[in-house]
Amino acid sequence: MHPVIRTVLQRLGLGLLTLFAVSVIIFSSLELLPGGFAEAILGQGATPETVAAFNKSLGLDRPPVTRYVEWLGGAVQGDFGKSFAGAGGWREENVRFVSDIIGPRFYNTFFLAALTALIAVPIAIALGLFAALYRNGWFDRIINSVTLTTIASPEFFVAYVLVLIAVGNKNGFAAVLPDGWGPMVKPFVSWIPDLPPLATVSKGTPFWEHVWKAILPAITLTLVIVAHMMRMTRASIISLLANPYIEMAKLKGLSPRQVIVRHALPNAWAPIATVIAFNLAYLVVGVVVVEVVFTYPGIGQLMVDSVGSRDMPVAQACALIFAATYILLNLVADIIAIVTNPRLLHPK
Repeated sequence: MHPVIRTVLQRLGLGLLTLFAVSVIIFSSLELLPGGFAEAILGQGATPETVAAFNKSLGLDRPPVTRYVEWLGGAVQGDFGKSFAGAGGWREENVRFVSDIIGPRFYNTFFLAALTALIAVPIAIALGLFAALYRNGWFDRIINSVTLTTIASPEFFVAYVLVLIAVGNKNGFAAVLPDGWGPMVKPFVSWIPDLPPLATVSKGTPFWEHVWKAILPAITLTLVIVAHMMRMTRASIISLLANPYIEMAKLKGLSPRQVIVRHALPNAWAPIATVIAFNLAYLVVGVVVVEVVFTYPGIGQLMVDSVGSRDMPVAQACALIFAATYILLNLVADIIAIVTNPRLLHPK
């Protein structure tokens, strides 16, 4: 068997084993949460007999191992069970399947991640190339300072700043800032368009309206991830510029831009693609805080709401989808690094 195929199969097997271990942790962790759905619905005055009957109607009286095996078997087939949420949700006529609840939310999260990737990836690669081309110059120093600042700033802080600017542009900064601060801040942000501070979308929202309402969450995520990708692109290009073939290209009279674009960049794609895959995984998994801040109806906000209401089937499904997405994109990053490794592509 070819070394590349063997290594890829090993990574796939390790990914499945990791996902199985994560599913056990997810199920066990949510089972160990204090309280329960019965207590949350029936209230603290419910008798033990009422709680026991309620749990029996939901199937929560069975052993955890049995419920885990059934849950995992259904999850493999795309069936995450029935939701507990809603008054009377345990009755047959009011049953809502978890997959029906998660489907629209997962589309919204994927939409936001794709929109962010379309903005962030080209910007990050371009900034990384220019920073490597003009390294140690004023452009490189400014970009490094800005990216270090964005890396050090939590996404919820960036999100609230953007919401403050959007609300200030729409309703006036005097309504959101202390006295005297509005006239000082307005000249610096007056050029920013009137963006919606809340990303409330629904299933019937038109495509371009969806894009417009999701632009602030996308900008927030872009500011967070573009720094990592830009710095990795810059570091990968600079590390290759000391190689002999780069020196030969310079001796041939090629300009610095031609040397980087024609010779350094093609050989730097492996680490760049790896860091892009890692950041795309973050886009899907790390949107929880951003979705909550902007009230964006994605899978992250759904998981927060389901944990608060003790709707365990929905919370378990959301956590498993997050874990599967992160593991899958990490596998993609590993496979890209393996396939672009000349020592595996051309074994002796």
